[in-house]
Amino acid sequence: MANQVEVFQNEDGSLQLAVQVQQESIWLSQSQLAELFKTSTDNISLHLKNIYQSGELDENATTEDYSVVRQEGKRQVKRKLKHYNLDAIISVGYRVNSTQATRFRQWATKTLKQHLLKGYTLNQERLAQNATELNNALQLVKRIAVLPQNSEFGAGLVDIIASYTQTFLWLQQYDEGLLNSPKGELGGALTPLNDAKIAIDQLKQNLMNKGEATKLFAQERDDGLAAIWGALDQTVFGEPAYPSVESKAAH
Repeated sequence: MANQVEVFQNEDGSLQLAVQVQQESIWLSQSQLAELFKTSTDNISLHLKNIYQSGELDENATTEDYSVVRQEGKRQVKRKLKHYNLDAIISVGYRVNSTQATRFRQWATKTLKQHLLKGYTLNQERLAQNATELNNALQLVKRIAVLPQNSEFGAGLVDIIASYTQTFLWLQQYDEGLLNSPKGELGGALTPLNDAKIAIDQLKQNLMNKGEATKLFAQERDDGLAAIWGALDQTVFGEPAYPSVESKAAH
């Protein structure tokens, strides 16, 4: 998630805070915490110290240094200030001003949800745009390939690109975290291990007869296939980890 700023304000508008939104959390400095919960920075510092010393929260996991512009005299100076994430903010808040902490937590949850949904939408749009660009490139290559001077080379290039276009799209969806699990009916069972080995051997021999593979193709290492079969048939809390044949095949 990109670094962004949202504004939190009280219902009566008496308080307005510029809040950092980054790394899927909300961040405030100590001075902002003091302003939010209407207390002193010394009090905030004391509560944070107790929270970390007691092991309630891990300081490294809940703090981050961010650059902020501060007015120092007549100058505006950029400084790095330690900021605290939502977990630390709420822990302090419930000790100092539980009503305000609850109000801020509700606002923060809503704000983060909106940012996550926006990020998902942008990823979907980028994926669709890249897919369109890839298909446009394929169409361009096809048009070039029909030219007489490019016929032999172009036809081969088109075959290669056309064969792997869907693969490119799948890989991109995987990288973007947008590859959905396959739908399928629950139940079903894997082919017995020995039958799978026989099928692989037959495929290997068929490809070797065509000159499309060598003896190195599908060469099993140790009991690799048995390990894969075992992983696909594993259960979690008594339920199949991969409940359909389609989900087993996808993994």
